[in-house]
Amino acid sequence: MIPHPAPRRLLSALLGLAACAHAAEPPALPETAQEWAVHDPARPRPVPVAPRPAEALASLSSPPADAVVLFDGSDLSAWQPSAWKVENGYVEIVPKSASLISRQAFGSCHLHLEWRAPEPASGEGQNRGNSGVFLLGRYEIQVLDNHENTTYADGYAGAAYGQNPPRVDPCRPAGQWNTYDIFFRAPRFAADGTVTRRAAVTVLFNGVPVQSNFEFTGLSTHKKRAVYSAHPVEAPLQLQEHGCRVRYRNIWIVPLAD
Repeated sequence: MIPHPAPRRLLSALLGLAACAHAAEPPALPETAQEWAVHDPARPRPVPVAPRPAEALASLSSPPADAVVLFDGSDLSAWQPSAWKVENGYVEIVPKSASLISRQAFGSCHLHLEWRAPEPASGEGQNRGNSGVFLLGRYEIQVLDNHENTTYADGYAGAAYGQNPPRVDPCRPAGQWNTYDIFFRAPRFAADGTVTRRAAVTVLFNGVPVQSNFEFTGLSTHKKRAVYSAHPVEAPLQLQEHGCRVRYRNIWIVPLAD
């Protein structure tokens, strides 16, 4: 068996190579059109696939030595004051409170976290186990209970919300823990505010690749075409409160040079 740091080093290296390749290209500019409308109901939905066994992922979940541990199951000291509830090694969203925001700012990074939709499952579509991971507080990877629950393709768990659906759907049933490993490359802007390098993301969802160096077309929005606006290259991480009692655990982040 390959020692568990190796896959992280490999993926970090791949992301770095991709960043170098893009740096050699002409500056990337925001797209003015996309093939699909935002939340287009005709857009093909990701096909369900089996996630990797939880036992196979367990060896990859421990933070490496250079990680910033944001939640180890004990307290929310790494986060701004919040009404979210900590118990039994996880933090649970308190509906109608507010999003959870890290005290520390981050840019390009490898983020690991685990999440669990409420059991028994209730609601349908976007009203079932909904939350989200916001890199730089602006670029969302969707969290949603998609087990036997369909919605618009670019709103599935693992989607770059409103922009790019996950390649496949490896979501576990409500009550079981899901794992995200997110490799994020922060955008860059010129002095006049124009984007010179788009934000990009690679996502492993329960060990299955669902995003592969996808370049965001702009800041994550709801029901609107994404556009870029200049912002700092580092900002706090946010976990979204969306009215559902989603649980999170084992949250750590490794800043990446780019």
